[in-house]
Formats: sequence, structure tokens, C-alpha cells
Amino acid sequence: MRILVSGGAGFIGSHIVEAYLAAGHEVAVVDNLATGRRANVARGATLHEVDLHARELERIFAEFRPEVVNHHAAQASVKVGNADPVHDLEVNGGGTARLLQLCVENGVRKVIYSSSGGTVYGEPRSLPVAEDHPIAPRSNYGTSKYVGELYVQLAARTAGIDYTIFRYGNAFGPRQDPHGEAGVIAIFTGLMLAGQPCTIDGDGEQKKDYLYVGDIARANVLALDGGSGLVANIGTGVGITVNHIFQVLAQATENTIAARYGPPRAGDVRNFWLDCALAKRELGWEPTVSFEEGVRLTVESLR
Repeated sequence: MRILVSGGAGFIGSHIVEAYLAAGHEVAVVDNLATGRRANVARGATLHEVDLHARELERIFAEFRPEVVNHHAAQASVKVGNADPVHDLEVNGGGTARLLQLCVENGVRKVIYSSSGGTVYGEPRSLPVAEDHPIAPRSNYGTSKYVGELYVQLAARTAGIDYTIFRYGNAFGPRQDPHGEAGVIAIFTGLMLAGQPCTIDGDGEQKKDYLYVGDIARANVLALDGGSGLVANIGTGVGITVNHIFQVLAQATENTIAARYGPPRAGDVRNFWLDCALAKRELGWEPTVSFEEGVRLTVESLR
């Protein structure tokens, strides 16, 4: 199968590319390398350093003729999205609309779209959060990711393209940028290995759903032939506090520097974990890597 992966040089996208190659598929990667890295792209995949809005993307589609497009290119920072909502929407909304236009024009069979379970629902009315929870994002980023979902479903209604939409929990694992804004596990690991103190936002008792990236990649492989018209949460169904993350990482890195505490992060949802029963029922997917094992693999990779 010919698969085009946007954002395939990024953290999550590069793991999906590897999983597709391992399954025997032909993979092309489109990434402007704004946050992705050339070194992340596995051998066997063809990298096109192109922005989603570039005219050159038309040629790539015409020559490669993808059967499936996996869309992971995104502006993925809540902080950046709040500071520059226009750029956030241009990338996550406009970029998705442009990609889908090319999918329609080039006869793509299916689109797999990465959305955000941690932001599109807003403050949970109940836990765990299922897919039928009201959509009420509290950030520009959560809003623009949901706009992308709407464009995907519009293409399905008007052009007959199949789709699977995944709403992820908080992904972590190898290749996540320890110097970036997103990813407390990678950031804390990088600081601990460098002998630097970690600052916890708020009281550290906020709980989120943390999912190892390899489990996300496996869901994206299953979606190649399953999950038609599916919008599904991909998470663990368990909330883990930032204080617990700090403790597990401190043990794994042999860190002895105490945590600092700062103000809560503006616009952040305090508690969320996802109900993932739908993904299990429709795709046969469930997480297989424990939080502790995922931390061990992440620390190993960052050492």
C-alpha cells in the first residue's frame, strides 16, 4: 500500500512511518522540518521537505499517488496556539483543508487524522471521557484540531473518502523533544539527565492520560484496513499525576534534585483520562506498554 505521512519526521509521525515500513508498505513523508528532524525518518521512507501550503505538494501527490494519507503535521503547542491563534489555525485548519483537497483530486481512498483527546473536549463533565462527550475546547489549539476533524468529515460526506480520526491522550516516548513546550515526560527527563531542576506547574496533582508512542503507532496500522468512519479515543483510561511522573522519572534517572513548583498553566485542563472502549471494540486495539516500561524506554533513548 502507498501511504503518505504528513509530519512523518516528527515525534509521533516518525514512529508511525516505522510501523508502516515494518508492515511492508511504501511510505512517503511530507514535513517542513519546522519541528521534525530529518534524522527521525526511517530508511526506506522518502522524505519531501515541503510545507502543506506549498505548490510542490501537488506534484508529490500526482507522482506518488497515495492510497492512504496519514495526517500528523500540526502546530502542536497549546502555548504557541494561544500566543498566535492565526498561525495555529492556518496550520491545523488551513493545512488540513489543503491536504484534503489534494486527497480528493488524486483519488485517495482513506485519510487517518490525528486529533487531540486532551484538548478538544475541554474540562470534562465526567471521567473517563468518551467520544460522545461535548466538544468544548479551552484553547486555540484544541479548537483548530477539531476544525481539522470537521474538514475530514466534510471530505467524507462530499467526496466519499473514508477516514479514521484518533483523539490521542498525552503521547510520550523516544524522539520527543526534551527542549520543547509539549511533553512533560521528555522535558523532565532531559532536565534530570542534565542535572537541572524541574518545575511542576501548579500543585502537581493534576491527572492526565499518558500513552506510549509505540501503542499509537500500532493503532495507526490497524486503521489502514479497519475503523471506517471511526472517531476514537486512543489512551490508557488511567490518570497519572505530574507528581507521580516526577517520582518515577527521578528513580529511573537517579535524580536527587527536588522539584520546584510554579503557577498553573493558563488554559490547561486539570484532569482528563480517556474512555478507549470504542477503539478496542472496533479495531481490537488497546495499550500494551505500561507507564513504567514506557518511561524506561524514554530515558534510555534520551541518555
